[in-house]
Amino acid sequence: MKHILIFTITLFLSLSSLAAQEFTKAATIKPELIQKGSQKEWCPVCGMKIGMFYKTSHASKIHDDKERQYCSIRCLAVDMQEHGEHLHDIKAVDVTSQKLIDAKSAFYVVGSDVAGTMTKVSKLAFADKEAAEDFSIEHGGKVVDFKTALKMAQDSLSSDIAMVQNKKEKKMYPMGEKIFEKKCKKELDINAYLEINELKAAIKEKNLCGELQEPQLQALSLYLWEVKRFGDAKSDEYIQVAKDEKCPVCGMFVYKYPKWAAQIFYADMHYSFDGVKDMMKYYFNHKEGISKMLVSDYYSQKAIDAFKAYYVIGSDVYGPMGHELIPFKNESEAKNFSMDHKGFKILKFKDINLQEIQKLDE
Repeated sequence: MKHILIFTITLFLSLSSLAAQEFTKAATIKPELIQKGSQKEWCPVCGMKIGMFYKTSHASKIHDDKERQYCSIRCLAVDMQEHGEHLHDIKAVDVTSQKLIDAKSAFYVVGSDVAGTMTKVSKLAFADKEAAEDFSIEHGGKVVDFKTALKMAQDSLSSDIAMVQNKKEKKMYPMGEKIFEKKCKKELDINAYLEINELKAAIKEKNLCGELQEPQLQALSLYLWEVKRFGDAKSDEYIQVAKDEKCPVCGMFVYKYPKWAAQIFYADMHYSFDGVKDMMKYYFNHKEGISKMLVSDYYSQKAIDAFKAYYVIGSDVYGPMGHELIPFKNESEAKNFSMDHKGFKILKFKDINLQEIQKLDE
C-alpha cells in the first residue's frame, strides 16, 4: 500500500512538472499581429518578437487610433507612462483561444509557475473565468481582474526595468556592439526610425547586417537603439534632454526622439518638445519672455537657432507626431530635401503661422 501511495504521488508530481514544462508562451497558431507594416512582428517598446511571447501579448490604440501591440502587460504599462489617457481600447491575448479580447473583461492568472515576460511575475489573460481557475490549479497563481493585474505591473515596473537593464548591460549590449562592428553597413541611420521595431524590420528587410538569428537581431537592435543612438547626442553641440522631460503639448518623453528634439528657453526654465510642430503650438500661446529657441538640424542633428532655421513643410517624412516642419541650418539643404521628399514649401521662422501648423494635423 505504501509503495502504491509513493508511486501515485511521484506520478502526480511528474505529470505536474511535465505540464508546466509543456506550456509555452509562444503562439501555437497563426498570431494576430495588428500593427501596420513589417514592424508588426515586434514590440514597439522593447523590441521583443511578439510571436515568441504571444500568450502574454497586449495591444492598444493611441493618437488617431494607431494600433500598438506589446509582448506583455509590462510594456503596456511602460507605454501608459508616456501616452496616458491617449492610450485606449486595450486588448489582451486569451491564452485558451489565442485571440485578442477586451482586457477589461479578462481574468488574469498572476504569479503562476510560468516565467514572466519582461517581469518577475507572469500575468496571463483568459476570456473565461473557469479556464483561468483551472490554469491556476495546474500552474499556481491567483485569479484577478485586469485592473489588479495592471496595477501589479505598474507597481513592479521600477524593479522589473532594473532587472532587465542589468541583463542588457551584462549580455545584450556587448553582443550587439560586436555584431554591429563586424557585420553592419556603415550607412545605417539609426535615427531614421521612430521605434525599435521599425529599426529591427529595416535591418532584416534591407539586410543591413547580414543574416541574423532573432537573438542576434534583438541584441543588435537594443545596442543601436539604447546605446549608440545616444552616443553623439551627449555632446553640447546637440540638444540636451533629461529622461523625465515630457513634451508639454503631447506628453511624450522627448529623449526617445533626439533627431526631432526642440526647446524653448525662458529666464528660469525651459521646455522640450518631440518636434517643431508641437514647439510652435506651444510658442503661439506662450511668446512672452522667451530667451532662446533651439531645433535639431535634420541632417547633422546638431542644435541650431530656431529663429534662423529654414523649415520644409508638407514633405513625406514623418516625425513622432506625424506630419512635421523639418528644420535645416542651410537653405540649400532645405531645398535639396524638399525636392527629394516632395516638400510643399520652405518657410523661415517669421513666416510660420498657426494656420500652417494646424493644417499638419489634418
